[in-house]
Amino acid sequence: MQRRDFLRYSALGAAAVTLAPVPAMSAGAKKTVSKNDCVRMGFIGLGQQAMYLLNGFMSMPDVRVVAGCDVYDVKRDRFARRVKDYYTGKGERKVKVDLYEDYQDLLARPDIDAVVIASPDHQHAVMAIAACKAGKDIYLEKPATLTVYEGQQLVKAVRKYGRILQMGSQQRSSEEFIHAATLAREGELGRIEKMKVYVGRNDVNPRTAAPAAYNLPRMAVPAGLNWDKWLGPLPESVYYHPDLNPVVTPEHDEKLWGAWRWYKPCGGGLMTDWGAHMFDVAQWALGKDGSGPVEVIPPGWSFYDHLTFKYDNGVVLSEEAFDGSTPGVQIYGEKGWIKVSRGQFAASRPEWEMQVAGSDVPYETKVGHHRAFIDAVLSRIDPNVPIEVGHSSCTVCNIGNIAMELGRPVVWNPIVQKFMQDPEATALLHYQYRKDYEHLLDV
Repeated sequence: MQRRDFLRYSALGAAAVTLAPVPAMSAGAKKTVSKNDCVRMGFIGLGQQAMYLLNGFMSMPDVRVVAGCDVYDVKRDRFARRVKDYYTGKGERKVKVDLYEDYQDLLARPDIDAVVIASPDHQHAVMAIAACKAGKDIYLEKPATLTVYEGQQLVKAVRKYGRILQMGSQQRSSEEFIHAATLAREGELGRIEKMKVYVGRNDVNPRTAAPAAYNLPRMAVPAGLNWDKWLGPLPESVYYHPDLNPVVTPEHDEKLWGAWRWYKPCGGGLMTDWGAHMFDVAQWALGKDGSGPVEVIPPGWSFYDHLTFKYDNGVVLSEEAFDGSTPGVQIYGEKGWIKVSRGQFAASRPEWEMQVAGSDVPYETKVGHHRAFIDAVLSRIDPNVPIEVGHSSCTVCNIGNIAMELGRPVVWNPIVQKFMQDPEATALLHYQYRKDYEHLLDV
């Protein structure tokens, strides 16, 4: 880790979020993996993303998937079937996989070393903090948390309990994004002047990437789904509709994505869904991991047509399309530009070009990023996307949503992680949990 990154993390540690020294931030944690160095894993949240992750982790010889948890019985059954089919296909005669409705029951298992958390975003913080307290290492799907305050508490928990946490920011382990970030960070483009990040649009909110108000019609909860446990800390005013948690029929319609991510208060829209990937790449390329912008301006304010972030080094980042409708990042420097998206890279100068290797493996199933997590669990050294990085990238997305909700600029201090003299914006850094849930953020 370069000295400027060490100093940035140290400054953050003196502020709102407590960090241990780096680079060996988890060196003091006890090794909890079984003696044969086989990482025994449990999955919490068994939707479509978990199915991709399952394929990746099961393919590793030093990983054993032993348990799964979901509030929907059909998803539990699907998970068990996938795990058993895989291991019996490898020649095993008897395969045991345990299923749970309550994640706390899975975390209570002393023989589980690590967990994958692929639940809806509003459950990330409470589940990951509980996993830290239970002594489990964590592969956490992006975005890190639903709110900035949740992220601050999760950072504290990871460091207090000495856990390994890897964010599911796969781009950090993908060749085209590594190449782009390296060119920018090593000064090949000269001084970075501006950046464009595009996170996409959808029919739910076609004009912006912000989440839409939840307005789906109320429908009956299907048999086998524990809706109260699905809500978790969310208010009971969030009623059931199958778009939020699709009805899954075994071997049919199994590639459905929950639309909770498009609606407030369940998710952060495309700002957090794809933004957690693409703003993460932008922060990485700028050398702003663990930090962030100092001002956010919503689209339509003054002469700004796009959501705009300003950094203390003079870089201006706008959320806007630059190459069709594909989410990605374009970086403009004194000497030229580069642009990158999944499976694609282009540059204004031939010496910066690269050929991206093709693959017929789904992006979420590629094992490079998953391998980084398992190696970190075994070595007790932080992976390439620790919680501080995931939290700072997620914060960029969240304060962007806050600026759009308020309809005016906000001034942000990334060191102390506070809005400056802005109680209205500060009130949006978290929301009121349901009774009996707020204490789950205590560290």
